[in-house]
Amino acid sequence: MLSTVAFTIKFKSPFQDITEMKLEEKEVSDAAQAQYWIPGATTIGLVFSDGVILASEKRVSYGTMILSRTGKKVFRIADRIGAACAGLVSDMQVLVREVEAYAKLFKFDAKRPMPVKSAAKVMSNLLFGRRLIPLITQTIIGGMDDEGPSIYVLDILGSVLPDKYAAVGSGAQIATGVLEEGYKENMSQQDAEALVLRAIKSAVSRDVMSGDGVDFLTITKEGIQEESSTF
Repeated sequence: MLSTVAFTIKFKSPFQDITEMKLEEKEVSDAAQAQYWIPGATTIGLVFSDGVILASEKRVSYGTMILSRTGKKVFRIADRIGAACAGLVSDMQVLVREVEAYAKLFKFDAKRPMPVKSAAKVMSNLLFGRRLIPLITQTIIGGMDDEGPSIYVLDILGSVLPDKYAAVGSGAQIATGVLEEGYKENMSQQDAEALVLRAIKSAVSRDVMSGDGVDFLTITKEGIQEESSTF
């Protein structure tokens, strides 16, 4: 008795190979493009003997396109509280406006200024509440209150990390190295400003997404002083 065995031969068209290669290239290109168009910045917060310095460079860029050379990434929240951000400028502005409104409501209701830690917690709650559609911004919030100068670092999900100095943004790795080398406890305002400026200049020299000058927000018990410089 003879048994019959059937064979199935599949022929693959060379055009199918080309199509699959193009699809793979498109997937890689889309992933690379999504990573490439993240906005950059170099933003620093630092505690010195009598207050806090918040600073950020001015460039607003998306990929290879410089949209602005005068972008502002440091913001006043209250009389002795400020914030500096890295990320999407629109998200920074929305977040700071909301915290500023809560700070005014707190002062109106409690008859005293909002503490820095409370402002950081309010910002954390706002960021965590938007975690499913997050605000694309890394933030350093700092200021002066009855407990002295302090800064807090927040990521896009609202983690709150207290520190003496910090850097966020695309130039953060370079800036952090300079801060670690030069930071000292209870340093003077003049030394602190020089260190922050040196850290940002070092980051700008290596990070193409940062540049075009620096905005400073210096917070002491007397209030907030804003300065700007170009280089």
